[in-house]
Amino acid sequence: MNNTSKVNEPIATRISGPIVTASGMHATQMYEVVQVGSLGLVGEVVRLIGDYATIQVYEDTAMLKPGAPIFCTGAPLSVWLGPGLVGNIYDGIQRPLPGIEAHSGAWIKRGEKVDPLDTEKHWTFEPLVKKGETVTTGQAIGKVKETPLVNHIIMAPPDINGTVLSIVDKGDYRIIDPIAEIETESGRREITMLQRWPVRVPRPIAERLRITEPLITGQRIIDTFFPIGKGGAAAIPGGFGTGKTITQHQLAKWSDAEIIVFIGCGERGNEMTDVLREFPELKDPRSGRPLMERTILIANTSNMPVAAREVSIYTGITLAEYYRDMGFSVAVFADSTSRWAEALRELAARLEEMPAEEGFPASLPTRLAQFYERGGAVTTLAGNRASVSIVGAVSPPGGDFSEPVTQHTRRFIRCFWALDTELANARHYPSIHWLHSYSEYVEDVGPWWKKETPDWIELRTEALTLLQREERLQQIVKLVGPDVLPDSQRLILFVAEIIKDGFLAQSAFEENDMYCTPERQVMLLRTMMILYRRGKDLIELGVPLAQIRNLACVPRILRAKAEFGNDELDKLKELEQNVMGETETLAKEYAKEASLICKPLST
Repeated sequence: MNNTSKVNEPIATRISGPIVTASGMHATQMYEVVQVGSLGLVGEVVRLIGDYATIQVYEDTAMLKPGAPIFCTGAPLSVWLGPGLVGNIYDGIQRPLPGIEAHSGAWIKRGEKVDPLDTEKHWTFEPLVKKGETVTTGQAIGKVKETPLVNHIIMAPPDINGTVLSIVDKGDYRIIDPIAEIETESGRREITMLQRWPVRVPRPIAERLRITEPLITGQRIIDTFFPIGKGGAAAIPGGFGTGKTITQHQLAKWSDAEIIVFIGCGERGNEMTDVLREFPELKDPRSGRPLMERTILIANTSNMPVAAREVSIYTGITLAEYYRDMGFSVAVFADSTSRWAEALRELAARLEEMPAEEGFPASLPTRLAQFYERGGAVTTLAGNRASVSIVGAVSPPGGDFSEPVTQHTRRFIRCFWALDTELANARHYPSIHWLHSYSEYVEDVGPWWKKETPDWIELRTEALTLLQREERLQQIVKLVGPDVLPDSQRLILFVAEIIKDGFLAQSAFEENDMYCTPERQVMLLRTMMILYRRGKDLIELGVPLAQIRNLACVPRILRAKAEFGNDELDKLKELEQNVMGETETLAKEYAKEASLICKPLST
């Protein structure tokens, strides 16, 4: 009898896009990685019913037929962690795109298997512990100079406590070479520079901490008006063309996080191409070194398999947690979580799950919470303070912020930067609307700002109040025109325009304007608010608004953001003195002409 098939051998029985149903899977576990078909397509078990398993395949299943063999690996979907991550570019399941190009050309072949890290490259390892010492979970046992900007800490795995039996001397080793041996309660364990970690399991920490320090981005509307703390979570929602991707690029370039993880999940290929071309050429503003020396890119564009888009978020956040455990502040930028949610919707439909609002799965809020809660400021297992900050772009269809992804995201974030279509059409960038955005980190980071610039909270509150009053006055202006307003209200319109043009709008192409230090941000805003306060006093004195508008300092205030660099604070101070001097002179001249007593103006 020539029957080559075996009873209960795992085989595919049904194929629906990236979802494969297989029989003979009684020995498998949830979230176990399997290889499907003769090409060994990477998949993950997402449902088990008796002898049947539902597999989510992360590659194109074209030409796959029922009866295709299934090979189980016995392990969950995991990422490789070790030296070589920084500066690399991966797809959603951590296949290195430069390595694939070198191996088989520009196209990713189905079943392509390239190690995420180079196992033959030698790294200079420097031990930090000695033979006989006791090490605990997460403790540094050595370090490697991964890039000129990153000292990669080799840590004891989270499940290891014990005594160092041996450790290599300083020298060059591969990531798969044993570098130490530790005696644990369960026996001897060899340690290498390579670790593996399941992407759906958060890495352990010692304690969650209160956020106390802002993530400085150099973007004035964010840092001054709507700050995010180190370890915070923020969302950038906006319709098509409002600048979500560009805003995230600016944040990735200029934020003061030590490690950047940029996840392109489901974005258009040309946008991701711009990122891949631009980032290697960018200079780190603090060190002058290439920005890629502290950046990891994950590229999973809209034409790649939808299942890999779903897992790319977890791949990126796991890499971020790994560097957080070394004591770094890490910033994760996900562009966009709406495309990720659409992948969840498509996979849920293939799995025949009951749809919720707008067809999204009922588990959408839970999945969003699982992602955002993996950020935060923490004490690591080694006792260091570190953080993972998460910024997720949201692409609501038609710019409708009431759709499910935006609404559920707002439940799990504390910073909301709402992009506005009208501002984008007016070429006002970043197009973050100051009345529709908010930040709940103001109180948390307030002490830090008070230490740096004591009047930050006062200036911020005064400026936002002014902008809110200007919005209400604009409703009247649209009906009857500005001429019917008294000069005191027209002054509000005048100064609000100065704030919008001279402070909130920021050019990514002006050398002095693309990045603004906190000190310069506050000095710019203070100068504008001094003009407003003194303008109010002048109008009460009877000075016409036209004379205030014609002051020589007004055009200089508008030019200051591009004219003065971050190291020219003395010139900004001089401009502030000019505003005070010119308004003082105008008050005295008018008082003299009107035979009035000139009262001191506001400071």
